[in-house]
Amino acid sequence: MHPITRIFDLLELYKEEYSAIPDLFNVKKGGEWVRYSAADYLQYSRLISLGLLSLGIKKGTRIATLMVNCPEWNFFDMGILQTGAVQVPIYPTISEENYRYIFNDAEIEYLVFSDEEIYRRIVKVLPEIKGLKAVFSIEPVEGIRSWNEILELGRNYPDTGQLEEIKQTILPGDMATIIYTSGTTGRPKGVMSSHNNFVTNYKALAEIPPLKMRDRAISFLPLCHVYERTAGYVYQSFGVSIYYVQDIDDLGHYIREVRPHGFASVPRVFEKIYNRIVAKGRTLPLPMKVLFFWSLRQGHKFELNHARGFFYDIKLFLANLLVFRKWRAALGGELKFIVSGSASLHPRLARIFWAARIPILEAYGLTETSPGITCYRFEPGCMKFGTVGTLLTGNQMKIAEDGEILCKGPNIMMGYLNRPEKTAEAIDAEGWFHTGDIGVIEEGRFLKITDRKKEIFKTSGGKYIAPQPIEQRIKESPFIEHIMVVGENRNFPAALIIPNFEHLKSWCEVKHIPYVSREKAVQNQLVIRRIRQEIEFYNQDLDKTNKIKKLRLLDAEWSTDSGEISPTLKLRRKFILEKYSRIIEETYRSSEYNYRVE
Repeated sequence: MHPITRIFDLLELYKEEYSAIPDLFNVKKGGEWVRYSAADYLQYSRLISLGLLSLGIKKGTRIATLMVNCPEWNFFDMGILQTGAVQVPIYPTISEENYRYIFNDAEIEYLVFSDEEIYRRIVKVLPEIKGLKAVFSIEPVEGIRSWNEILELGRNYPDTGQLEEIKQTILPGDMATIIYTSGTTGRPKGVMSSHNNFVTNYKALAEIPPLKMRDRAISFLPLCHVYERTAGYVYQSFGVSIYYVQDIDDLGHYIREVRPHGFASVPRVFEKIYNRIVAKGRTLPLPMKVLFFWSLRQGHKFELNHARGFFYDIKLFLANLLVFRKWRAALGGELKFIVSGSASLHPRLARIFWAARIPILEAYGLTETSPGITCYRFEPGCMKFGTVGTLLTGNQMKIAEDGEILCKGPNIMMGYLNRPEKTAEAIDAEGWFHTGDIGVIEEGRFLKITDRKKEIFKTSGGKYIAPQPIEQRIKESPFIEHIMVVGENRNFPAALIIPNFEHLKSWCEVKHIPYVSREKAVQNQLVIRRIRQEIEFYNQDLDKTNKIKKLRLLDAEWSTDSGEISPTLKLRRKFILEKYSRIIEETYRSSEYNYRVE
């Protein structure tokens, strides 16, 4: 078989090994599954390549894609890359200002988007894109050319042999894509990545999952992000059938229907699953409720490799028989693994899912590292709760004097587009990439992330506060949807809290407390007292300087659309600090908002 050294070489697998797969890519339209075979993948990718050549696209041409997760994303990914052009995948949910900046910073010449909804987001910006030559839509949009035009141009392209000649000129070290960071701390940066960056990384990751041809994977994280994109390449390398979820609110339904063998996720999804399960457990009849919470306690004690001994294993067997088998059924019953990335997963959650025989593989990486640096492995001694695993094949890592994690390897980006000074800051003279994360190496091989270097702040008393571990711990509470710890140059930490209103409403019903609206709920002294109790509980495990002394409940909804959450589901701290600056000031100063934690 042709060696895979460039991303589009994956298509060779579908010519030689996986040609008979009838349901490679699957998406629901109008309530029915639309399925694309391996043969469809090859045909559409080739037609798009030829169609793009007909439009005059050359090596290095920048083509932006704004798409929800769908089979067509893959067709354009391969179709663009085979021509030597550069794909610039962009989140469909960013601000108009960021669209304007990215389109022009990347010098986009062509643009392909999914549907009318995305078009409404970008229509005002389109006239401002310098050098834009054509715009195409997957779904019909009035006044916009259809992607079918590209396919038709491909069918009529006179020199079909030219594509093979062009592919021969594309080298592993050539730029394949520009991926813009989500901008949690400022303006997005364009990460330039080569074919080799992605190929070496997906091959290293493919050493881990026990997948085989015709297994099923769910894809719901944005394909434009490096994490889900690389996961997609891993699935393709095995000939896995991929099912796309376009609305994360439907995830549970899709999982039960598809019964996946694996998927990539983020900690927030596990937190929501766990909180939903616990909320249901609270409503069980008394005998079942006792068994439910007994099982949870067993799960929270879980250790790998039967480390707790024979009698604990018996209790865990009973917990699985009585409770945890229902969790597995709710997740389809056939899961071989779930990868957790993009943020740290609390060890308490990791333990209980492993106890329930739902293996979560924690991984760590960044856009700049394509993305994998470390990951759990199934081999004995290659997992440790509270860490993000061991190095992937080909990577190197060390901890700098200030605690920053540095890494080196074939997965490290080519640099930041148009920002040589930022590239020089990120990659030092010896080739080490500075991740911006703080961590330690345990037992000589396990990486543990302790915080983001730029997110650590200092109180007015000179004490450093790392907010992420505090937030991660407190978010275990079913009462709390989001929390952000603040307190830079203040006497002590405080917290902005978005309650889990679904859970809060059910609690109010049980306690016979009127629940009129979100706004009324966060002003209700009984609710405030209950949330304060939660904070007091978690404060017990924190050092004195890290304890939350004040809190402010908000009736807002933090999301990617409103700007508080990045597309990778991380807090955009700078944005939140600016948006809520007045409220933060009031929380510290005014007795009206002085919800002090004792």
